Amino acid sequence: METPQQLIPAEIIEQRILFIRDQKVMLDTALAELYQVPTKVLNQAVKRNLDRFPPDFMFQLTSEEDANWSQIVTSSQKHRRSGFLPYAFTEQGVAMLSSVLKSPRAVQVNIAIMRAFVRLRQMLDSHRDLFEKLHLIEAKYDEQFEIVFETLNQLTQPQSDDPKHPIGFIA
Repeated sequence: METPQQLIPAEIIEQRILFIRDQKVMLDTALAELYQVPTKVLNQAVKRNLDRFPPDFMFQLTSEEDANWSQIVTSSQKHRRSGFLPYAFTEQGVAMLSSVLKSPRAVQVNIAIMRAFVRLRQMLDSHRDLFEKLHLIEAKYDEQFEIVFETLNQLTQPQSDDPKHPIGFIA
């Protein structure tokens, strides 16, 4: 049996994790592709077990969200039945899919996806720390350079129409 790392490279999974409604999610089409099942089959399995998928595990995109995301996602993720809005699964929803899709591949794919979510969370946390440090440095030096910025601003302002005395000798 293939290990999750051999089954699907982490980069492939990470490319399919999107930020929608301020949450990391995967669309039903991307998940179906990874599980190697038709999107319709995945959604039917979910609908048969709807009590396992509360709104914080899965939600359906609005028409507007679908229009925005279908311009961004790759063409391989767009092959869904027209007229149906896609479902977005949060990390918990993806984990719950392993109890609904019971094939050996589904188990291995879920393990790989969970690892990708963890890796993404770790990357975001490290970027958050860097952002906070940058913000502190910026706040510290903003005060010190405020006078420099004010002077530069004055120097870049257009000269007034008020004639000044010429410098030099007047004949």
